[in-house]
Parts: sequence; structure tokens; C-alpha cells
Amino acid sequence: MAPSWQELAADKQKRINDSIPQEWRITELPSSDSVFDFPAKSGILSNRELEITAATASDLVQQLAQGKLKAVEVTVAFCKRAALAHQLLNCCLEFFPEKAIAQAQELDAFYEKYKKPVGPLHGLPISLKDQLRVKGLETCMGYVSWLGKYDEDESVLVTLLRKSGAIFYTKTSVPQTLMVCETVNNVIGRTLNPRNKNWSCGGSSGGEGAMVGIRGGVIGIGTDIGGSIRVPSAFNFLYGIRPSHGRMPYAKMANSMEGQETVHSVVGPMAHSAGDLRLFLTSVLEQEPWKNDSKVVPMPWRSAEEETIKRKLQGGLNLAYYSCDGVVMPHPPILRGIETVVSTLKKNGHKVLPWTPYKHDFGHNLINNIYASDGNTDVFKDINASGEPAIPNIKDLLNPDIPKIDMNQLWDTHLQKWNYQMEYLDKWRELEEKEGRELDAIIAPITPTAAIRHNQFRYYGYASVINLLDFTSVVVPVTFADKGLDPAKENYEALSSFDATVQAEYDADAYHGAPVAVQVIGRKLSEERTLAIAEEIGRLLGNSVTP
Repeated sequence: MAPSWQELAADKQKRINDSIPQEWRITELPSSDSVFDFPAKSGILSNRELEITAATASDLVQQLAQGKLKAVEVTVAFCKRAALAHQLLNCCLEFFPEKAIAQAQELDAFYEKYKKPVGPLHGLPISLKDQLRVKGLETCMGYVSWLGKYDEDESVLVTLLRKSGAIFYTKTSVPQTLMVCETVNNVIGRTLNPRNKNWSCGGSSGGEGAMVGIRGGVIGIGTDIGGSIRVPSAFNFLYGIRPSHGRMPYAKMANSMEGQETVHSVVGPMAHSAGDLRLFLTSVLEQEPWKNDSKVVPMPWRSAEEETIKRKLQGGLNLAYYSCDGVVMPHPPILRGIETVVSTLKKNGHKVLPWTPYKHDFGHNLINNIYASDGNTDVFKDINASGEPAIPNIKDLLNPDIPKIDMNQLWDTHLQKWNYQMEYLDKWRELEEKEGRELDAIIAPITPTAAIRHNQFRYYGYASVINLLDFTSVVVPVTFADKGLDPAKENYEALSSFDATVQAEYDADAYHGAPVAVQVIGRKLSEERTLAIAEEIGRLLGNSVTP
């Protein structure tokens, strides 16, 4: 008799746990809601390892390139901290420290022989969302039916990062289907937020958010089709970038709904600083990924675009912002976060104008229909193959009773998307013509909530409309919810019954201390400029490097 889905999941959990060396295991798990500080107090990491895992990626690669650090000691430090992260947060689908240490030993031998690094990421451990394929490892992607399938080839991005000197040691958890902004599956269960186990770590790159958030990783790789890089970054007080489609290589990665081309999933980094995001992007583009992935735009990193922003800083940037998209009103901590960014920019000589979101209700509805355009045949095929149940979180987005659309409806959907993109650009130009100068970026919420309680994520529109537009977006961590500063709104008249549901979730006490972030939105393929603006905002806020 074939094993049940429960038996397959239990076997996977055991294999992950068995991969953790005995000396890295926690003898007694903490009972407190926050485990954020536990790694530093565990006694498992030495003071040297705590220093290594507290550094930025940019600092680490510099010390590795100068021979001040060895790849093995850096790798062991992050492997140990990742082992703690999984035991505390349940965030790994694969953990392979032996392979990582062997890779580090090879890099140290190369450095010893040639007195130089192999590339810009020499010796840097990078954690991978489970979508990225590594030869010889499983990619289950949150589906029980995918367990036991081992990759014979690697994702293009993995190959390029390996060539640049990056070391791989873990693949992190995702939600079943990838299509929700929380991280729960039937393979290993729910991934938690290190700052409070009652809050979501975000999704679908939630394992990465939790891993990097507790510094079990210094740079993590996520993907984003509706907020899946940006939401975990926001919920874990990290920087993250959603590049436009075609900037980073996606070839040979696993995915749900493969072949869906109306709204592309994109891949990008999450980290503790904007500088580390830049390090990742430049290291990948240096290798001309368009020669390996036909969808990548042949566009090297344009330092001149960054210099343009630096020059503009002298006279002040021209920015716009919105606090509400007209569909769902953000909770008080998010509204305060937007106001904090706007007032800080104005105090520092930048012009910040109100932006009227254009037809965000239309955009939100359109992209939700795109997600379900195959009648959800693809995702339910993989769910049903093992007999596992669908996680409750997908019921609002992925209804199996929705009918499929035909080819003519698909073509019409493509036209609707294109027309909406062009109309949005018209609004962008209208503001520029009115002001007589270029609009550098738009500041907006990513979600209507701070890091949310489990199973309460309802509204994706603040993130997903940006996917529909294919704009570049960078997350900037701002502050934390404060019950003294963020009381619930009194006598609030809801925009709709849906908005009323989102508002009813807010509890100032329950969300006290939850991370708050904004997204900085730039035009399509504006990664250099948008990241430079985000970095300046972080500097002005005092959050250049997150704790």
C-alpha cells in the first residue's frame, strides 16, 4: 500500500530534523512569543559567529576577499544560526550543511592557491526559496505530491550565483500553491515570525523572510507574483526588491501555473540593507544572465542611473505618495508609517505630493481573475495527487469552482492589462507635466496591516497591482506598531464590507511591536534609481541596516 500523505510529510519532517547536527540542537525551546534574541543567548554560537551573522553581506564579502575571513567559518556560523532558525520557526524545507561546508572548503582552497576570490560573492552563504532547484536536492514547493523528486539540473540563477562564489545551505518553506501571503503547508506546517510567533512571517517567500529576519541568512532569494518578496520583507523588517520582469533570470525554477504569461513571477533578494540588495543584483548582472535565460533583458547594471539620483538629492527628489488605494484603508500603524516617511522626506528638502491611485479596484480584480484563469486546475492537480487537503488560506483566491477562460478571453485579458498599464503611465506623465519635472518614485503601503496574525491576511491589492503594472518596487522598513501611538480609529465608516472585515482585525495590543514598512515604486526596469531612492529613505529614517 502506498504511504499516506501524512506519512510522506512525517518522513520529510524527520529528514529535515535529522540534518541538524546534535550539537546545534536546542535542548529546551523558549516559551516566550518572541524568539528574535534567542540565537544570541543560546550558547550554540560563539562570539565570533555572532559577529559574523550580525554583519552585512557587503562587509562579509569584503573581508572574505581580503582573506580576513575564511569561507568555512562564515558558512558554519550561518549554518548553525539557520539550524536554530528552523527549530524556532519551522522555516526550512531542505537543510544541507555538509554540502555547504564542502563548497566553502573548495573556495578556501582556491583563495589559498590564487590569493583572490572566485567572484563578488566569494564565500557568502545565501539562502534559497524552495522554488530554486539545486542538483541532488528535493524541490517539493509545499506540495506533498512533489516529495521524493530530486532535481537533476539547477536553476540558472543558482548556477550564476555559484559561479560568483555564493554558498548554498538551505531551501526555505513556502505556502502550498505559493499563492498566499502567509507560509503554511501540509509538508512541515506553519512558519512563524521571529519577532512574535503569533504573527505571520508573510508569504510566499515567508521561509526566507523568517530565516533572514532572525539572521539565519544575510541575503535570501524570494519570488514575487503578488507581493511574495515584499510582504515577507515588510513583516520581518527587511529590505526587499521586486524587480521588473526580465531583469533577473527565472529559468529552470519550479513554479505553480508554469506557462502562465499574463502576470510574471519575478525573482529578487531580501536583506538587511539596500546595499546588500545592490550587491546581489550587480553580482548576477555581471555574469550577463541574458545569455542563459532568453527572457532576461540584456541590460547591465546602470551606475549612471544611480548617479542621476545622487545628483537629484542635492536639489531634492520629486516624489508622490498615497496612504489609501480606495479599496481598503490601512490600519493605524501603516498610516503612521507613511506619514513618518513623508514628513521625514519633506524635512530634508524633498518634494512629496499626494498621488491619486488610478483604478486600483479594477487592477486588483483583474489580477485576481488572472490568478484563477485556468479554473485553478494546475494547483488542485498537485494538491489532489497526494490526497492532502487544500490549506484554508487559498479559498479566497483559488476557488476550484471558478470556470476556465478560453483563448479569446485570455487575449482580451492581455489587452485589459496592457491598456491599464498605459493608462497608469498617462497619469504618471500628467503629474510630471503639471509639476514641470520628473516624478522619481511613488511611496505607498505594501499591505494594509503590519505583520498580521495568522490566517487573517485578506487583501493583496497594495502589492498585486504593482505586479500587474510590472513596476519596480523596493521595501523600506520604517518603524514598529505602537499601541500608544496607533489606537483603533473611532467611528470609522468602512469603504465596503470587505474593508470592514480588514478593519475589524485591528487590535492595538495584539499588534504592538509589529514591523511596519513602505514600498518605493518606480517605473518598469528602474531598479537602479528606485533602489537608490529607497536607500536614501532608509538613511534618513536611521534604518540603513536593520537589526
